[in-house]
Amino acid sequence: QVQLVESGGGLVQAGDSLRLSCVASGGTFSMYAMGWFRQAPGKEREYVAAIRNTGGGTYADSVKGRFTISRDNAKNTVYLQMSTLKPEDTAVYYCAAGLVLSTTRRGYNYWGQGTQVTVSS
Repeated sequence: QVQLVESGGGLVQAGDSLRLSCVASGGTFSMYAMGWFRQAPGKEREYVAAIRNTGGGTYADSVKGRFTISRDNAKNTVYLQMSTLKPEDTAVYYCAAGLVLSTTRRGYNYWGQGTQVTVSS
């Protein structure tokens, strides 16, 4: 059983940057592909970015060029560096772990509790 704990959310202004972290425990982190998803009020949870267990990220079109996903297998941590934030990035951000890289929720077996990101205009 893998446990995931996100941190780093907060209230920022449009154009600011923020880095989210997700620490994993209870499993072999380096085995897992990791993903970031987000859910805004009244909307479905949507894919943001994902990274293979060996590195190499993919991104949703809405964040491409602004967000960067990375991981440190020695620290059991995956990061999401968010730059040039927009009000529409406001959401609860979740990290997830799965055995293969996926851009869909069904591809992930384990989820964190989420961290709130609010971007004011």
